[in-house]
Amino acid sequence: MLGLAKVLLIATGLAFSISAFGLEFRSVASAKAVLYDAPSKEASKLYILGAGYPVEVIVNLGDWTKVRDQLGALSWIENKSLSSKRKVLVLAKTDIKSAEDVASALVATVDKDVVLELVLPNQGVLAIKNGWVKVKHRDGIMGFVQISNLWGAN
Repeated sequence: MLGLAKVLLIATGLAFSISAFGLEFRSVASAKAVLYDAPSKEASKLYILGAGYPVEVIVNLGDWTKVRDQLGALSWIENKSLSSKRKVLVLAKTDIKSAEDVASALVATVDKDVVLELVLPNQGVLAIKNGWVKVKHRDGIMGFVQISNLWGAN
């Protein structure tokens, strides 16, 4: 059975898969990864991202993936430098809370540009409850952060 959105797309002559609307994120797996302006080591080097930095997948082309970073820049990265582990980037200084509620106990405060790991349920699907997601800091601290304060969780 086709979903309503897919039916509408087909009816308008657009044949996109419904998954085309879901954003796919990965994170940098290696200590540092070089990003290029084309899918080749002979291409111009643009910049380096550190381990854990989340990127949005635009297209996969063999051994290379075109990605978008938090600032919106498009570049190419070797697939071997990417991990499927879900990480997010903190957009502004924010609190990690003990529950999905502003009034809940403060667990920690993290600064802008800190990378946090998304804690996914057993099914590996992002669980957003009332605009909050569960995260884990590299030091082991776990709690909840409002999704509006993160990049890479959508």
